[in-house]
This record gives sequence, C-alpha cells and structure tokens, in this order.
Amino acid sequence: MSALPLEAIVVEPSTQATACVIWLHGLGDSGAGFAPVVPALGLKADHGIRFVFPHAPEQAVTINGGYRMRAWYDIKSMDLHDRADMAGVLTSEALVAGLIAEQIASGIAANKIVLAGFSQGGVMSLFTGLRYPQTLAGIMALSCYLPGGDKLPEGLSDANRDTPILQHHGEQDDVVPLFAASMAKDALLAAGYPLSWKTYAMPHSVLPQQLIEIGNWLTKVLQA
Repeated sequence: MSALPLEAIVVEPSTQATACVIWLHGLGDSGAGFAPVVPALGLKADHGIRFVFPHAPEQAVTINGGYRMRAWYDIKSMDLHDRADMAGVLTSEALVAGLIAEQIASGIAANKIVLAGFSQGGVMSLFTGLRYPQTLAGIMALSCYLPGGDKLPEGLSDANRDTPILQHHGEQDDVVPLFAASMAKDALLAAGYPLSWKTYAMPHSVLPQQLIEIGNWLTKVLQA
C-alpha cells in the first residue's frame, strides 16, 4: 500500500471550521460514497464542522479474487478472528493518523476531531481511535467489527479511555454479521469505554433517521 498522503474530498462549513469529522469509507468505495451525507445530518447552519472523506489506496483483495480496489487492508478470510490483514491495518492507521495531524496543523485541536467510518472504514476508526495518543472528540463505528474479533487492539491509548464511541449496526447485515459487531460492543463495554450502541432494521447500509441521530451525536461531542 502507498505511504503517500491520502487524497480526500473536503466539505467545508459555511463558517470558519472549528471542528472536523474524518469519515472513512468501506471496501471498494471511495470518499465520494459518503460525502453527500453532510446535508442529511440535520446540523445547524453555522455548525463549523469540516468533513474530510479520504480515498483509501488501491490494493488487491484476496476474498475478491485478488481484484484491485480501494481498501484500507486486505481481507484474506471470513474468519472474524483473522479477517483483517494486520500489516495493512497498521499501514492505514499511519495514513489516518496523518490525516488527523493535517487537521491539527490547520488549527483544529485533536479534541475537536471525530474519527468516523463505515464497514472497513469503521474498523479503522475504532482501531486508530482507540490507539491514538491524543484525546479525540469521538469515535464513530458503523456496520463494522474489531480487527481482533472479540479482543481490543494492543497498545490502547489512555488518552482515549473516556472518548465517546458511537456504534451502529444493521440487524439484516449480510456483509458484516451482527454478532461481529456485538463482539466489539461487548469488548468495549467490558473495558469500560463510554459506548452508545444501537441496531437498525437495515442491511449493510445507513438510514435517513440514523443520519439524523448521527448528526445529533456529532453536535453533542463537538459542541457544534
């Protein structure tokens, strides 16, 4: 995978940006997949939140016959305890940390940054956020799982022990089974993380009402 900085679609607020949401897409998608959701979040007009939708690098994905596509890591098997290629996860963690560093350099404090993601992107938001050395505003994990199945990552950061985590999943998800998300939920709760968990009657997707609830949560954690 490339170590070059990630390209991204950036949606600026109408007022000066005082906070940021970095939103990571799923396997085979791009930043363009979620960039249109910003108006659907129901945020107030002067919210001051910059949204960054990066494009994952392209790489061969084993379970898809080695076909090259945008991916945060290779998926070599469907075994939830060995699904994510950890070398790729660590490479993407460094890329995502670079995105956070760019926002901090632009003047937005780490505690005004939410790391969000869907599916593979949600795996990366959880993994990176739990290990990130500075306190973030929040971590959002949609329709995803932990790379270690029922185990939290190694190298957990004390800085994000109290960071709010929002975890949503579809009850009819046939891509990432609900029990995979439940293993992550149980591990997070057992470790004492402040987790908000909710399931929806949906497949591997997002719903309009869910986006409104996400917008409310972002407003709360970013005080936007």
